[in-house]
Amino acid sequence: MTQTIPTIDISPLRSPTSPDRARVVSDILTACTDIGFLSITGTGIAPDTVDKVRECCRTIFAIDEKSKWDQAITRDNYRGYIPMGFFTPNDGSGTADKYEGYKLHFETASDDPIVADCPLYGPNLWPREVPQARDIILGYWRQLDAVADLLIGALEDGLQLPPGTLVDGFTKPMTNMTLLHYPPQAPDEAGFGIHPHKDTDALTIIAPDPVGGLEVQTRDGGWITPDTPPGGFVVNIGDMLELWSGGRLVSTPHRVVNTSGKERYSFPYFAVPRHDVVVAPLCAPRDGFERPAVHCGHWSAEIWRTNWPDEEASADTPELGTLHS
Repeated sequence: MTQTIPTIDISPLRSPTSPDRARVVSDILTACTDIGFLSITGTGIAPDTVDKVRECCRTIFAIDEKSKWDQAITRDNYRGYIPMGFFTPNDGSGTADKYEGYKLHFETASDDPIVADCPLYGPNLWPREVPQARDIILGYWRQLDAVADLLIGALEDGLQLPPGTLVDGFTKPMTNMTLLHYPPQAPDEAGFGIHPHKDTDALTIIAPDPVGGLEVQTRDGGWITPDTPPGGFVVNIGDMLELWSGGRLVSTPHRVVNTSGKERYSFPYFAVPRHDVVVAPLCAPRDGFERPAVHCGHWSAEIWRTNWPDEEASADTPELGTLHS
């Protein structure tokens, strides 16, 4: 059977008494156990909100190179500009990915007590040259938080978990966003915009760029593109929800290849639980699914640390999304 990525209107999830809620929950669970990807409509997020974020991304990446480098990420603060070709896959193999980025984390005041508990929290490094960026992006972020809560709540229902079992883990979360710019690649050019990988978060939400380029791997090894209606979003399961569900929900490999001849801009939202959450199976694991429990703060710290080419994974490093041949 050929795998496809379904489109689901999630608006009934807003009403616990909606006669369509159970059907929508079932459809979401089916998509997440089959291919791990779905397109969603009915989010309540206006298209012009997405357009403003995309235009903000264009403006940020148009900043002069020196200023961008002055605001680059460091080992001590994984926030700010990610230069083009800066990172290779987490295992150190392969060609550098062909994108530049700007990393943003859950916005936390520097004097918030949680900063002392986990150094991955703190204020973001917002681009000085784009003063409107903070309000535009955080406004969009808050709307995506609400969509993520609906989806995670639906998965709680579908997996027959008590209410709040998953959702309660997303108070003061480690949710993050990456603003991305992919220059066009020549059709015969080696490498990827982003190499084939699985997301290490719980849930990813992304507004598709009209240029295209996102490809999802099917179980037979082929690659397909989400067919998302205008105003819709692509959602995919990450490794954390796969682990929480004992392997029932599927974290699926995907990649970006931009051979459109046009500049591509993207701004994925990665839902990640609070730093002290321990992710372990909450459902009976599927046959053959064996993975240890993972501490969310440690997992996140290892992801950032091992992005640096001279850092290596250690025996206690969780899986980091990179696919091994």
